[in-house]
Amino acid sequence: MKKDMKEKGAVLQRDMQTYAVKVHVPGGFVEPETLRRIANLAERYEVQAVKLTSAQRIALIGLPEEKVDEVIAALGDCGGAAAGLCVRYVKICPGKMYCKRGQQDSVEAGLEMDRNYYGLSVPWKFKMGVSGCPNDCSEVCIKDLGLVGKPGGWDVFVGGNGGSRPRLALKLIENVPSREEALAVADRVIAWFRSTERSCRIGKVIGEMGLERFRGEVL
Repeated sequence: MKKDMKEKGAVLQRDMQTYAVKVHVPGGFVEPETLRRIANLAERYEVQAVKLTSAQRIALIGLPEEKVDEVIAALGDCGGAAAGLCVRYVKICPGKMYCKRGQQDSVEAGLEMDRNYYGLSVPWKFKMGVSGCPNDCSEVCIKDLGLVGKPGGWDVFVGGNGGSRPRLALKLIENVPSREEALAVADRVIAWFRSTERSCRIGKVIGEMGLERFRGEVL
């Protein structure tokens, strides 16, 4: 019986025969050359659909199992998006680099987080977001870890998730004045979670121990 090929980022589809391969597109920013490569592959392998995902990735849907490796190889560095027990992605809004409402540079912060953590092994799946203002277009409120910008700096949130048992993220610390300091807090959170070896979302761990204890251990 066929199953997901998590080590390749290939997900079995509803027909239980074909796969979707996700293209890693950090923050949703993609070069025209990469788009052309994706479009050419979609036509060459006659995929059933090309989909923009909620994680700011691109999925090529409907690939036969024997073609998965070829497509991933052809995609190069962006092929085989992270899946399984790892940091899946960092969702990033346009921030003050592009958005008229942006108060902090979410693009720079988010791309640095992507470079540092994307695909990193953790005890359970881990999703992150960075929003440049409290409108929170990157949905930090339902991410395991995220940053929200405001005029005075950054608020850091932890423990959110969607799914069948959704949980809103909790504010770990507020008014962190610089991107570097906010990223240092994020680094401590991830290091702490990796040290727990708990087979569940970080939000469940925080719920069991309490936010104040968690804050004391991490900060």
